[in-house]
Amino acid sequence: MMLRNWMLLVLLWMGMSVGAAHAQSEDDGAAARALLTEAVEYYKENGDKALAVFSRQGPFVKDDLYVFAINTNGIMLASGGPSVMLIGRDIMNTIDDELKPKFQRALSQPESGEILEADYPWGSWDTGGRKITKHVYFQRVGDTVLAVGYYRPRATSEEALQLLNSAVEAVGADARETFKAINALDERFYKDDLYVFVVEMDSQRIVAHGSNLRLVGRDLSALANRVGRPISAEDLTRVNAEGAIEFAYQWEHPITGEVETKHAFARRVGSYLVAVGYYKPEGEQAE
Repeated sequence: MMLRNWMLLVLLWMGMSVGAAHAQSEDDGAAARALLTEAVEYYKENGDKALAVFSRQGPFVKDDLYVFAINTNGIMLASGGPSVMLIGRDIMNTIDDELKPKFQRALSQPESGEILEADYPWGSWDTGGRKITKHVYFQRVGDTVLAVGYYRPRATSEEALQLLNSAVEAVGADARETFKAINALDERFYKDDLYVFVVEMDSQRIVAHGSNLRLVGRDLSALANRVGRPISAEDLTRVNAEGAIEFAYQWEHPITGEVETKHAFARRVGSYLVAVGYYKPEGEQAE
């Protein structure tokens, strides 16, 4: 199952519209492009001997960045990351028949000498079971496609509001089933570093959390991290009276693990507070 899921993620990347990228970290993007450029030049100079170099810890693995390669027949040739276990496998054997044409069209793109780019969802041990958007740069050299991707984990306030709207509608339609879905990391209720959490206002307990299941059932009065509480009793009183509120707090980023400033949107749905918070851009973080 793990192998099949990874292959489908690769397919999603290859089937994306070229150049359809969100706002991204300039530093990460520049580093990824630079690593891909180095890899392409090294491959042109050394041919297939370069594949073994790409697949071990060395100059083509830099922090979270690594090179992977697939040939136009769908064979994984090299990887400096978790997909190293797929080297030598024909990924076409793992793809549903209805998806194969899209994959084949992507691999048949002619060599242009240009670096192309796209977004794709990725999940691994360090994302806690969540699929996080990666932005990938890739280039075809002969019959080989070389690629480097990086996480794009900082979602926007607009995306937070969209997710909140979906969650509010779902809780209103069937609260209990929605809570189960949120706690099961259903992809409808998180996007990159955004996630839904729900508090029962009468008991002041968290009943659903899209990032940390250990918080489910916890009383807000006992809930805090090393910099404070995410939501107060006063916030519950406000949302109960006003129906919708906004508030800011400090909380761990689900991908980086660093404590950052979050801005949350919350709404009352029956006896529940439903909330989604987004992490502020780095330049707006509290000191």
